[in-house]
Amino acid sequence: MVIMSFKEKMKGLEGDASYEAKARVLREQLEAKIPAGLRLPPAILEDPPLDITHIPETCGLLSAQELAITELDATAVCQRIAAGELTAVEAVTAFGKRAAIAHQLTACLIDFFLDEGIKQAQQLDEYFQKEGKVIGPFHGLPISVKAHCPVKGTVGCGGFLMNMETSTEDCDMTSILRSLGAVFYVKTNQTHSIMHLESISTYGRVLNPHNTNLTAGGSSGGESALIAMKGSCIGLGTDIGGSIRCPSAHCGIYGIRPSSRTTPTHGLLWYQHGQDGVFASTGPMCRSGRDMRLFLEGVLGANPALLDPDVLPIPLKVPDLTQRKLRVGIMMHDGVVMPHPPTIRALNLLKAKLDASSEVEVVDYTPYDHDRGYSIIRELYYEDGGATVRRLIKEGGENMHPLTEWVISPPYVKNHDAAEIWKLRDRRDIYRREYSDHWWSQNVDVVVCAPFQGTASRHDTAKYWGYTAIWNLLDYPGAVFPTGLVADPTVDVYQKSPSPMSAADEYNISLYDAAIFKGAPVSLQTVSRKFNDGLVLAAQDVIERILKS
Repeated sequence: MVIMSFKEKMKGLEGDASYEAKARVLREQLEAKIPAGLRLPPAILEDPPLDITHIPETCGLLSAQELAITELDATAVCQRIAAGELTAVEAVTAFGKRAAIAHQLTACLIDFFLDEGIKQAQQLDEYFQKEGKVIGPFHGLPISVKAHCPVKGTVGCGGFLMNMETSTEDCDMTSILRSLGAVFYVKTNQTHSIMHLESISTYGRVLNPHNTNLTAGGSSGGESALIAMKGSCIGLGTDIGGSIRCPSAHCGIYGIRPSSRTTPTHGLLWYQHGQDGVFASTGPMCRSGRDMRLFLEGVLGANPALLDPDVLPIPLKVPDLTQRKLRVGIMMHDGVVMPHPPTIRALNLLKAKLDASSEVEVVDYTPYDHDRGYSIIRELYYEDGGATVRRLIKEGGENMHPLTEWVISPPYVKNHDAAEIWKLRDRRDIYRREYSDHWWSQNVDVVVCAPFQGTASRHDTAKYWGYTAIWNLLDYPGAVFPTGLVADPTVDVYQKSPSPMSAADEYNISLYDAAIFKGAPVSLQTVSRKFNDGLVLAAQDVIERILKS
């Protein structure tokens, strides 16, 4: 592996002279927003350790109170503000200062507007002092927001230099969050094209705080890195192929992709409006399982279907699982790519713990033709053969990132005429029906599987999304949670030479070197059928509790 300096690791996308001039201005504008009093000493930035998660605690830039506040999850922040034990200003100031530190170490931000966040928080504190109550369930809660989700007056980006903007309005989701009392203070970095698993943009490459030689994931990688650095307790991500779950898994945090069209997406910055072969979802990335529920209960409780006609008015119903045994299917692999040894270790541990529990019944889940399903969704993503992406890159003068080139290239991607699009959608619908029948035949409530074919990957190497994208194709909600395990080179080795199941598996095996992944969090994913989002939350809680008991 090539040894790079820390500065080189964070280097962003390059391009022609015109692009470089514009990119330099954008980076300088962001740099100027980081307060001088929050700048890390050059000695720290020149050669930090691979695991940078403890630097905010030891750098001396945060007070003991600020460090204590940033240890809280979103639920605790809301509870303390509602009880009068914490002010909104104290909360956003602490997380904002820690976010500034996190950005210098991970390139996780594209905009920083803490002063505006403090003004919002002051208004909320004044309301609380006057009325003696909170304005909504998120009163004073600092929420970080992914780059392509507009927040009025802040920088937004639809994946390319050509569709960057200073947003003039909130999108529907941020409008709802604001109405519930949320405070915005940062926008976070994302993937070039918003369509692969390496978060790199004009602003830099996002590094994984647990091991900076690894990716933070994508496309919501700025969010995952920021939350792992505790510069945010909860953030807004989006997911059309794994963009909430993959980065959450890579950075050891929590995240859920809700069933599509249950949370609002209107107003997001995008470049293929009207492409509805597969729908994106908006959802939370956060520090605890209960934060996922807090977010969804708040947003769905605001009845977003009244605002966005594409949203389905389906309430969140979280079942009481103490009244019956939960049937959990364990999917060790998807029949296409075998996960790396750390993930297999986690799955084996979970299976043993669940087998010993009286609360659940364990089933060996057999995947159904995942290779075929993955082929269908890869084709659905770019029905124009990638022409729009190539045009935007050419117009902006930016270089084509290797993973952007990969995601829009044959054999999966080709240009379609109308009849070919109909045929492709028909293949999708046939597969969904076959998979539904297969799921019922397995007699499971939920399935637990890998969220990726290993821990966080080395930079620019993630070329298989099958462990998340298959559930996007089926529109099955999925939540990712950390197991508490990390990759350990002393135990996470192949016991015998692996036999590849496919070309993709052969590639994945070639990427594995146990020493490289040392310290990377190991995460798992809980999945259920469409609109069973509440069951996913309830089951994830039970499964995680048993695993960590």
